[in-house]
Amino acid sequence: MIKISVPLAGLALCATGVQAAPTPNTDARSGPSELPRRTAPTITASPDAERVAAWIAASGDNHALPYAVIDKNSASLLLYDGRGKPVAQVPVLIGIAPGDDATPGVGSKTLGEIGPAEKTTPAGRFLAKFGYAAGRQKVLWVDYTNSVAIHPIPGDAAKREMRRERLLSPEPDDNRITFGCINVPRAFYGSALRPLFQKKGGYVYILPDTKPLEDVFPRLRVHALTAHRF
Repeated sequence: MIKISVPLAGLALCATGVQAAPTPNTDARSGPSELPRRTAPTITASPDAERVAAWIAASGDNHALPYAVIDKNSASLLLYDGRGKPVAQVPVLIGIAPGDDATPGVGSKTLGEIGPAEKTTPAGRFLAKFGYAAGRQKVLWVDYTNSVAIHPIPGDAAKREMRRERLLSPEPDDNRITFGCINVPRAFYGSALRPLFQKKGGYVYILPDTKPLEDVFPRLRVHALTAHRF
């Protein structure tokens, strides 16, 4: 288990309604009115996340760039530097709807035009780089075409969504609240993620929640066959 190396306190995150051209999927407007308040959860990497991270480190698939492995089923993010050294592991908020593919054209829609089934966080391997969203706010774009980015909780997120409480909850099911973007703790974003990715970018690997893992990352099959030869 990788210990969280950044504090989760102070999750009153940056006041940015991260809406871009195309409009990023950031601001869900639904959710339960109450969630129990808890302390920060203990996060343990899932076998699938560990398997993907091991493949990346062994194969050099990250091309010496920092990388993050996002496990939607456990609502967690594992961050590594360019040499494959673990940096941090934190909870995340993801798209409301299960699913591993973005709906064609969703990135050009306004938030009000996005249907419930379209609020997904797509799975796959992405070259992520910082860029501007509306309001000249910088975000880490994961999939610009489909308006998927990593950023802290928007400051104008509705209080009824209780996003901070969802991050602190030990149950991953209540971490589904966004339109598709990945919300992370502000302290982690500023002290760990941004310093690693701001210069040259890096890779983001988002694990599927509906597809088989090998369908999203076919090279895992090759890595498994090669590893078993020795």
